[in-house]
Amino acid sequence: MDLELKLLPAEKRRPVPELKNLVFGRLFTDHMFVMEYDCERKWHAARIEPYAPISLDPAAIVLHYAQTIFEGLKAYWGVDGRIRLFRPWENMQRLNRGAERMCMPRVDEEFVLSAIKKLVWIDRAWIPREKGAALYIRPFMFGTEPSLGVKPSHTYLFMVILSPVSSYYQEGFNPVKIYVTDEFVRAAPGGTGEVKAGGNYAASLKAAEVAKKKGYTQVLWLDAVERRYVEEVGTMNIFFYFDDELVTPALSGSILPGITRDSVLQLARHWGLRVSERRISIDEVIEGIENGRLRECFGTGTAAVISPVGALYYRGKEYLINQGQTGPLAQKLFDELTAIQYGEKEDPFGWVTLVEG
Repeated sequence: MDLELKLLPAEKRRPVPELKNLVFGRLFTDHMFVMEYDCERKWHAARIEPYAPISLDPAAIVLHYAQTIFEGLKAYWGVDGRIRLFRPWENMQRLNRGAERMCMPRVDEEFVLSAIKKLVWIDRAWIPREKGAALYIRPFMFGTEPSLGVKPSHTYLFMVILSPVSSYYQEGFNPVKIYVTDEFVRAAPGGTGEVKAGGNYAASLKAAEVAKKKGYTQVLWLDAVERRYVEEVGTMNIFFYFDDELVTPALSGSILPGITRDSVLQLARHWGLRVSERRISIDEVIEGIENGRLRECFGTGTAAVISPVGALYYRGKEYLINQGQTGPLAQKLFDELTAIQYGEKEDPFGWVTLVEG
């Protein structure tokens, strides 16, 4: 499949604003990638064109039955002036796993990644230059067939848009406070929790609002069956550092296999730490806080990389972790991962993909 370019003339492009103190996901670059699917022609009409609204039939299946998936990754302006993507192949593979789960067509991973690299290069002027900031890349796919029948769509759009984002930690690398809910659940066994389906995030909004009103930043989700075992925190995976063991919930089918999660696991093992992927009950976490065994807790994800957790609220009581301070392991992991992303250190794992014209 060929990639058609319909680029804005230079004189019609918007001046790039000062890329500082940006609100996440509000500013977008000049261009986007689009391709279309139908059952006869398969994927076709691949193009990079000016960023603009799209036309969608009011009966489009995505609007009624949420047949949509997405990914999130970043382009980093390195200290050497080169542009880097962090483990983009894993995003492409996870996208296709999500497509299969949601009865959507797979994409050609190599073609889509090459199109993303081309799009990033075309709009490279929008990549912030300061450490911690980056160009957020949002690939997404949705069903467009106009039908009120509950079934997979026969037609789809796949798109990629770009958004410059500031550092997640504009006021410093500070721990967040987490609200543990045993009232709401994010995902159930056999559901769509392990893919980046739009409906997962819609289901999370109510608990997030409850947490926000109580003064907490994110929600820690428990399993849907017993409401006892830890799953994820907000839009991130979660880690606990007990004594000399780094623990994260095992992938059970209702937990997103985060790429930063996997990077932390690889790094920790590379450093010789004892690492476990297993079931973790909220009772074990609370007991670990009370007896001092739980040294650190942190979330992992594309947006924050590492997000230290300073307090948990559970059943009417707040529990302080590490006196509410960022722990040395969380700091070391954050420093190491960001150093690789921005080209400050060698990449021994082959995680980085360069974007070149």
